[in-house]
Amino acid sequence: MHIHSTLSQSSAKTYNRSDFHYQPTHMCFLYIGDDEQMIEHLHQHFEAGYSERTLAEASQFIQALPDQRKKFPDVLFIDVSYKEADLEDFHTALAGNVLFNNVPVIYNEKLLSENQIIRLNQLKLIDDIMDIGSDEINFFSKIIFLKQSKIFNHFYAASKGLSKQPKNSAAKSFSFILKRILDITIASVCILLLLPLFVIIAILIRLESKGPIFYSALRAGKGFKVFKFYKFRSMKPNADQDVAKLLSFNQYGSTEENGATFFKVKDDPRITKFGKILRNTSADELPQLFNVLKGDMSLVGNRPLPLYEAEKLTTNEFVERFNAPAGITGLWQVNKRGKADMSTEERINLDIVYSRDGNILYDLKILVKTPVALFQKSDV
Repeated sequence: MHIHSTLSQSSAKTYNRSDFHYQPTHMCFLYIGDDEQMIEHLHQHFEAGYSERTLAEASQFIQALPDQRKKFPDVLFIDVSYKEADLEDFHTALAGNVLFNNVPVIYNEKLLSENQIIRLNQLKLIDDIMDIGSDEINFFSKIIFLKQSKIFNHFYAASKGLSKQPKNSAAKSFSFILKRILDITIASVCILLLLPLFVIIAILIRLESKGPIFYSALRAGKGFKVFKFYKFRSMKPNADQDVAKLLSFNQYGSTEENGATFFKVKDDPRITKFGKILRNTSADELPQLFNVLKGDMSLVGNRPLPLYEAEKLTTNEFVERFNAPAGITGLWQVNKRGKADMSTEERINLDIVYSRDGNILYDLKILVKTPVALFQKSDV
Protein backbone atom coordinates (compact mmCIF):
# COMPACT_ATOMS: atom_id res chain seq x y z
CA MET A 1 0.00 0.00 0.00
CA HIS A 2 1.31 3.45 -0.91
CA ILE A 3 0.43 6.50 1.18
CA HIS A 4 -0.15 9.71 -0.74
CA SER A 5 0.67 13.11 0.70
CA THR A 6 -0.43 16.35 -0.93
CA LEU A 7 1.88 19.36 -0.64
CA SER A 8 0.96 22.93 -1.36
CA GLN A 9 2.18 22.93 -4.96
CA SER A 10 2.73 19.29 -5.80
CA SER A 11 1.47 15.79 -5.07
CA ALA A 12 4.20 13.25 -4.38
CA LYS A 13 3.89 9.61 -3.56
CA THR A 14 5.30 8.86 -0.11
CA TYR A 15 6.64 5.42 0.73
CA ASN A 16 7.15 4.11 4.25
CA ARG A 17 9.34 1.36 5.59
CA SER A 18 6.35 -0.69 6.73
CA ASP A 19 5.25 -1.10 3.12
CA PHE A 20 8.22 -3.40 2.45
CA HIS A 21 9.81 -6.44 4.08
CA TYR A 22 13.42 -5.24 3.79
CA GLN A 23 15.65 -3.53 6.37
CA PRO A 24 16.94 -0.46 4.48
CA THR A 25 19.23 2.25 5.75
CA HIS A 26 17.78 5.20 7.69
CA MET A 27 17.74 7.53 4.71
CA CYS A 28 15.13 9.12 2.48
CA PHE A 29 15.15 9.50 -1.32
CA LEU A 30 13.36 11.59 -3.92
CA TYR A 31 12.91 9.61 -7.13
CA ILE A 32 12.13 11.52 -10.33
CA GLY A 33 10.62 9.20 -12.90
CA ASP A 34 7.72 6.84 -13.47
CA ASP A 35 9.20 3.36 -13.06
CA GLU A 36 7.31 1.68 -10.20
CA GLN A 37 9.72 -1.27 -10.16
CA MET A 38 12.64 1.11 -9.70
CA ILE A 39 10.87 2.76 -6.77
CA GLU A 40 10.36 -0.61 -5.13
CA HIS A 41 14.01 -1.44 -5.76
CA LEU A 42 15.11 1.78 -4.07
CA HIS A 43 12.92 1.01 -1.12
CA GLN A 44 14.89 -2.13 -0.50
CA HIS A 45 17.69 0.26 0.52
CA PHE A 46 15.91 3.25 2.06
CA GLU A 47 13.61 3.79 5.01
CA ALA A 48 11.37 6.26 3.19
CA GLY A 49 11.04 8.12 -0.07
CA TYR A 50 9.06 10.34 -2.41
CA SER A 51 8.47 10.19 -6.15
CA GLU A 52 7.67 12.75 -8.83
CA ARG A 53 7.19 12.04 -12.52
CA THR A 54 9.06 15.02 -14.02
CA LEU A 55 11.84 17.46 -13.14
CA ALA A 56 9.34 20.34 -13.15
CA GLU A 57 7.08 18.55 -10.66
CA ALA A 58 10.13 17.69 -8.53
CA SER A 59 11.11 21.38 -8.45
CA GLN A 60 7.65 22.30 -7.15
CA PHE A 61 7.82 19.52 -4.58
CA ILE A 62 11.22 20.71 -3.34
CA GLN A 63 9.99 24.30 -3.14
CA ALA A 64 7.00 23.28 -1.03
CA LEU A 65 8.82 20.76 1.18
CA PRO A 66 10.20 23.22 3.80
CA ASP A 67 6.63 24.22 4.73
CA GLN A 68 5.68 20.61 5.44
CA ARG A 69 6.57 18.43 8.39
CA LYS A 70 8.17 15.87 6.13
CA LYS A 71 11.50 14.13 6.18
CA PHE A 72 14.00 15.78 3.83
CA PRO A 73 15.49 13.53 1.14
CA ASP A 74 19.14 12.56 1.51
CA VAL A 75 19.53 11.96 -2.23
CA LEU A 76 17.77 12.78 -5.51
CA PHE A 77 17.56 10.15 -8.26
CA ILE A 78 16.82 11.30 -11.83
CA ASP A 79 15.31 8.60 -14.03
CA VAL A 80 13.80 10.56 -16.94
CA SER A 81 14.86 11.07 -20.55
CA TYR A 82 17.71 13.55 -20.95
CA LYS A 83 16.62 17.08 -21.81
CA GLU A 84 19.37 19.60 -21.17
CA ALA A 85 17.11 22.65 -20.80
CA ASP A 86 14.91 20.90 -18.23
CA LEU A 87 17.96 19.70 -16.31
CA GLU A 88 19.48 23.19 -16.26
CA ASP A 89 16.21 24.61 -14.89
CA PHE A 90 16.15 21.91 -12.21
CA HIS A 91 19.78 22.60 -11.31
CA THR A 92 19.01 26.32 -10.97
CA ALA A 93 16.08 25.55 -8.67
CA LEU A 94 18.27 23.36 -6.47
CA ALA A 95 21.10 25.90 -6.40
CA GLY A 96 18.67 28.52 -5.09
CA ASN A 97 17.60 26.31 -2.19
CA VAL A 98 20.21 26.33 0.59
CA LEU A 99 18.59 23.27 2.20
CA PHE A 100 19.63 21.18 -0.80
CA ASN A 101 23.20 22.45 -1.17
CA ASN A 102 24.69 19.18 0.06
CA VAL A 103 22.05 16.75 -1.22
CA PRO A 104 23.58 14.54 -3.95
CA VAL A 105 21.89 14.29 -7.35
CA ILE A 106 22.37 10.98 -9.18
CA TYR A 107 21.31 10.28 -12.78
CA ASN A 108 20.41 6.77 -13.93
CA GLU A 109 23.00 5.91 -16.57
CA LYS A 110 20.65 3.42 -18.23
CA LEU A 111 18.77 6.33 -19.80
CA LEU A 112 21.87 8.08 -21.14
CA SER A 113 23.94 7.68 -24.29
CA GLU A 114 27.74 7.93 -24.15
CA ASN A 115 27.62 11.46 -25.60
CA GLN A 116 25.04 12.52 -23.01
CA ILE A 117 27.22 11.14 -20.20
CA ILE A 118 30.18 13.13 -21.51
CA ARG A 119 28.00 16.24 -21.77
CA LEU A 120 26.70 15.82 -18.21
CA ASN A 121 30.23 15.48 -16.88
CA GLN A 122 31.17 18.70 -18.67
CA LEU A 123 28.15 20.67 -17.40
CA LYS A 124 28.58 19.61 -13.74
CA LEU A 125 24.80 19.70 -13.26
CA ILE A 126 24.70 16.47 -11.26
CA ASP A 127 26.97 14.67 -8.79
CA ASP A 128 27.12 11.15 -10.19
CA ILE A 129 25.92 8.86 -12.96
CA MET A 130 25.33 5.18 -12.23
CA ASP A 131 22.97 2.27 -12.70
CA ILE A 132 20.64 2.94 -9.79
CA GLY A 133 18.91 -0.38 -10.41
CA SER A 134 22.03 -2.39 -9.61
CA ASP A 135 21.94 -4.76 -6.64
CA GLU A 136 25.65 -4.21 -5.96
CA ILE A 137 25.40 -0.57 -4.84
CA ASN A 138 25.93 0.33 -1.19
CA PHE A 139 23.69 3.40 -1.28
CA PHE A 140 24.52 4.47 2.27
CA SER A 141 28.28 4.67 1.67
CA LYS A 142 27.80 6.21 -1.76
CA ILE A 143 25.54 8.98 -0.45
CA ILE A 144 27.77 9.70 2.54
CA PHE A 145 30.74 10.00 0.19
CA LEU A 146 28.91 12.34 -2.19
CA LYS A 147 27.69 14.53 0.69
CA GLN A 148 31.16 14.79 2.21
CA SER A 149 32.63 15.53 -1.20
CA LYS A 150 30.12 18.35 -1.83
CA ILE A 151 30.82 19.84 1.61
CA PHE A 152 34.57 19.68 1.01
CA ASN A 153 34.32 21.19 -2.49
CA HIS A 154 32.17 24.07 -1.22
CA PHE A 155 34.61 24.74 1.61
CA TYR A 156 37.66 24.49 -0.65
CA ALA A 157 36.13 26.77 -3.28
CA ALA A 158 35.19 29.34 -0.63
CA SER A 159 38.66 29.26 0.95
CA LYS A 160 40.31 29.82 -2.45
CA GLY A 161 37.76 32.37 -3.66
CA LEU A 162 36.84 30.14 -6.59
CA SER A 163 33.59 30.12 -8.51
CA LYS A 164 31.42 27.01 -8.38
CA GLN A 165 31.99 26.25 -12.03
CA PRO A 166 35.53 25.26 -13.01
CA LYS A 167 37.18 27.76 -15.30
CA ASN A 168 39.31 25.16 -17.04
CA SER A 169 36.65 22.55 -17.80
CA ALA A 170 37.80 22.31 -21.44
CA ALA A 171 41.37 21.66 -20.35
CA LYS A 172 40.19 19.03 -17.87
CA SER A 173 38.12 17.30 -20.55
CA PHE A 174 41.12 17.21 -22.88
CA SER A 175 43.33 15.88 -20.08
CA PHE A 176 40.79 13.15 -19.31
CA ILE A 177 40.62 12.08 -22.98
CA LEU A 178 44.42 12.07 -23.28
CA LYS A 179 44.76 10.03 -20.09
CA ARG A 180 42.18 7.52 -21.33
CA ILE A 181 43.95 7.14 -24.68
CA LEU A 182 47.23 6.56 -22.83
CA ASP A 183 45.59 3.97 -20.57
CA ILE A 184 44.01 2.00 -23.43
CA THR A 185 47.15 2.07 -25.58
CA ILE A 186 49.60 0.98 -22.88
CA ALA A 187 47.22 -1.59 -21.33
CA SER A 188 46.51 -3.19 -24.73
CA VAL A 189 50.19 -3.44 -25.65
CA CYS A 190 51.09 -4.85 -22.23
CA ILE A 191 48.37 -7.52 -22.39
CA LEU A 192 49.53 -8.68 -25.84
CA LEU A 193 53.19 -8.80 -24.82
CA LEU A 194 52.54 -10.48 -21.48
CA LEU A 195 50.10 -13.20 -22.61
CA PRO A 196 52.80 -15.95 -22.38
CA LEU A 197 53.59 -14.79 -18.82
CA PHE A 198 49.88 -14.88 -17.95
CA VAL A 199 49.75 -18.55 -19.02
CA ILE A 200 52.88 -19.50 -17.04
CA ILE A 201 51.61 -17.76 -13.88
CA ALA A 202 48.22 -19.46 -14.21
CA ILE A 203 49.85 -22.90 -14.47
CA LEU A 204 52.11 -22.33 -11.45
CA ILE A 205 49.21 -21.09 -9.31
CA ARG A 206 47.20 -24.24 -10.05
CA LEU A 207 50.19 -26.52 -9.47
CA GLU A 208 50.82 -25.09 -6.00
CA SER A 209 47.30 -25.04 -4.58
CA LYS A 210 43.73 -25.84 -5.47
CA GLY A 211 41.39 -22.95 -6.11
CA PRO A 212 40.75 -20.27 -8.74
CA ILE A 213 43.59 -18.72 -10.73
CA PHE A 214 42.16 -15.25 -10.41
CA TYR A 215 41.02 -13.40 -7.31
CA SER A 216 38.19 -10.92 -7.66
CA ALA A 217 36.55 -8.65 -5.12
CA LEU A 218 34.47 -5.49 -5.04
CA ARG A 219 36.56 -2.33 -4.67
CA ALA A 220 35.75 1.37 -4.49
CA GLY A 221 37.41 3.73 -6.95
CA LYS A 222 36.88 7.29 -8.14
CA GLY A 223 33.69 8.84 -6.83
CA PHE A 224 33.22 5.72 -4.70
CA LYS A 225 32.33 3.77 -7.84
CA VAL A 226 32.22 0.09 -6.91
CA PHE A 227 33.59 -2.40 -9.42
CA LYS A 228 34.96 -5.95 -9.60
CA PHE A 229 38.74 -5.85 -9.16
CA TYR A 230 41.01 -8.60 -10.57
CA LYS A 231 44.33 -10.06 -9.42
CA PHE A 232 46.20 -13.32 -9.73
CA ARG A 233 45.44 -15.34 -6.61
CA SER A 234 48.43 -15.16 -4.25
CA MET A 235 46.74 -16.52 -1.13
CA LYS A 236 45.22 -19.78 -0.01
CA PRO A 237 41.57 -20.22 -1.00
CA ASN A 238 39.03 -18.38 1.20
CA ALA A 239 41.79 -16.24 2.76
CA ASP A 240 39.38 -13.32 3.24
CA GLN A 241 37.65 -15.28 5.98
CA ASP A 242 40.78 -15.12 8.16
CA VAL A 243 41.10 -11.31 8.23
CA ALA A 244 39.52 -10.98 11.68
CA LYS A 245 42.10 -13.39 13.15
CA LEU A 246 45.00 -11.24 11.92
CA LEU A 247 43.82 -7.74 12.84
CA SER A 248 46.23 -7.53 15.78
CA PHE A 249 49.16 -7.94 13.34
CA ASN A 250 48.07 -5.08 11.06
CA GLN A 251 51.13 -3.05 9.95
CA TYR A 252 48.99 0.09 9.91
CA GLY A 253 48.03 -0.35 13.55
CA SER A 254 45.03 -1.60 15.47
CA THR A 255 41.69 -0.16 14.42
CA GLU A 256 40.71 -0.04 18.08
CA GLU A 257 43.77 2.07 18.95
CA ASN A 258 44.00 4.64 16.18
CA GLY A 259 41.19 4.05 13.73
CA ALA A 260 43.56 2.61 11.11
CA THR A 261 41.84 1.95 7.82
CA PHE A 262 44.27 -0.08 5.72
CA PHE A 263 45.05 -3.72 6.45
CA LYS A 264 48.43 -5.34 5.77
CA VAL A 265 50.23 -8.14 7.62
CA LYS A 266 53.98 -8.73 7.47
CA ASP A 267 54.79 -12.33 6.49
CA ASP A 268 51.08 -12.99 6.05
CA PRO A 269 50.54 -16.73 6.69
CA ARG A 270 47.72 -16.81 4.11
CA ILE A 271 50.13 -16.12 1.23
CA THR A 272 51.37 -19.11 -0.76
CA LYS A 273 55.07 -19.55 -1.62
CA PHE A 274 54.53 -18.66 -5.26
CA GLY A 275 52.11 -15.94 -4.15
CA LYS A 276 54.93 -14.24 -2.26
CA ILE A 277 56.97 -14.08 -5.46
CA LEU A 278 53.98 -12.65 -7.29
CA ARG A 279 53.52 -9.98 -4.65
CA ASN A 280 57.19 -9.00 -4.35
CA THR A 281 57.30 -8.43 -8.10
CA SER A 282 53.72 -7.07 -8.26
CA ALA A 283 52.98 -9.66 -10.95
CA ASP A 284 49.74 -10.44 -9.10
CA GLU A 285 48.51 -7.01 -10.23
CA LEU A 286 48.74 -7.76 -13.96
CA PRO A 287 45.06 -8.75 -14.44
CA GLN A 288 44.15 -5.19 -13.48
CA LEU A 289 45.16 -4.27 -17.02
CA PHE A 290 41.73 -5.61 -17.97
CA ASN A 291 40.17 -3.27 -15.37
CA VAL A 292 41.98 -0.43 -17.15
CA LEU A 293 40.54 -1.46 -20.53
CA LYS A 294 37.05 -1.62 -19.02
CA GLY A 295 37.45 1.92 -17.65
CA ASP A 296 37.18 0.89 -13.99
CA MET A 297 40.78 1.94 -13.37
CA SER A 298 43.64 3.95 -14.81
CA LEU A 299 47.30 2.98 -15.02
CA VAL A 300 48.09 5.72 -12.49
CA GLY A 301 45.86 6.77 -9.63
CA ASN A 302 44.94 5.92 -6.05
CA ARG A 303 44.61 2.29 -5.07
CA PRO A 304 40.98 1.06 -5.18
CA LEU A 305 40.02 0.02 -1.66
CA PRO A 306 38.04 -2.90 -0.25
CA LEU A 307 34.61 -1.64 0.73
CA TYR A 308 35.19 -2.11 4.48
CA GLU A 309 38.23 0.20 4.19
CA ALA A 310 36.70 2.70 1.78
CA GLU A 311 33.60 3.27 3.92
CA LYS A 312 35.76 4.56 6.78
CA LEU A 313 37.15 7.31 4.55
CA THR A 314 33.81 8.71 3.36
CA THR A 315 32.93 10.36 6.68
CA ASN A 316 35.95 12.61 7.26
CA GLU A 317 38.45 14.93 5.58
CA PHE A 318 40.08 12.00 3.76
CA VAL A 319 37.13 11.75 1.36
CA GLU A 320 39.12 13.87 -1.13
CA ARG A 321 41.24 10.84 -2.09
CA PHE A 322 38.25 9.50 -4.03
CA ASN A 323 38.37 12.47 -6.41
CA ALA A 324 41.21 10.73 -8.25
CA PRO A 325 40.83 7.68 -10.50
CA ALA A 326 41.63 4.23 -9.20
CA GLY A 327 45.06 3.15 -10.41
CA ILE A 328 47.38 0.15 -10.70
CA THR A 329 50.29 2.28 -9.54
CA GLY A 330 50.38 5.66 -7.88
CA LEU A 331 52.20 8.22 -5.80
CA TRP A 332 52.40 6.29 -2.53
CA GLN A 333 53.63 3.15 -4.29
CA VAL A 334 56.65 4.88 -5.84
CA ASN A 335 57.39 6.96 -2.73
CA LYS A 336 56.75 4.49 0.06
CA ARG A 337 56.77 0.96 -1.32
CA GLY A 338 59.28 -1.11 0.66
CA LYS A 339 59.09 1.11 3.75
CA ALA A 340 57.43 -0.69 6.63
CA ASP A 341 57.09 2.49 8.70
CA MET A 342 54.47 4.01 6.41
CA SER A 343 51.49 5.20 8.44
CA THR A 344 47.84 5.34 7.45
CA GLU A 345 47.99 9.14 7.43
CA GLU A 346 51.04 9.20 5.14
CA ARG A 347 49.39 6.91 2.63
CA ILE A 348 46.11 8.83 2.59
CA ASN A 349 47.89 12.19 2.36
CA LEU A 350 49.84 10.97 -0.66
CA ASP A 351 46.54 9.90 -2.21
CA ILE A 352 45.16 13.40 -1.58
CA VAL A 353 48.27 15.03 -3.08
CA TYR A 354 47.72 13.02 -6.27
CA SER A 355 44.00 13.83 -6.35
CA ARG A 356 44.90 17.54 -6.35
CA ASP A 357 48.01 17.61 -8.53
CA GLY A 358 47.60 14.63 -10.86
CA ASN A 359 48.02 15.29 -14.59
CA ILE A 360 49.53 13.57 -17.64
CA LEU A 361 53.10 14.68 -16.91
CA TYR A 362 52.71 13.60 -13.29
CA ASP A 363 51.43 10.22 -14.48
CA LEU A 364 54.39 9.75 -16.81
CA LYS A 365 56.84 10.49 -13.98
CA ILE A 366 55.11 7.93 -11.76
CA LEU A 367 55.12 5.32 -14.54
CA VAL A 368 58.87 5.84 -15.04
CA LYS A 369 59.51 5.33 -11.30
CA THR A 370 57.21 2.31 -10.98
CA PRO A 371 59.59 -0.41 -12.30
CA VAL A 372 62.17 0.54 -9.65
CA ALA A 373 59.53 0.36 -6.89
CA LEU A 374 58.22 -3.03 -8.02
CA PHE A 375 61.27 -4.98 -6.99
CA GLN A 376 61.78 -3.65 -3.47
CA LYS A 377 61.81 -6.62 -1.13
CA SER A 378 59.73 -5.44 1.81
CA ASP A 379 56.16 -6.65 1.60
CA VAL A 380 54.40 -3.33 2.20
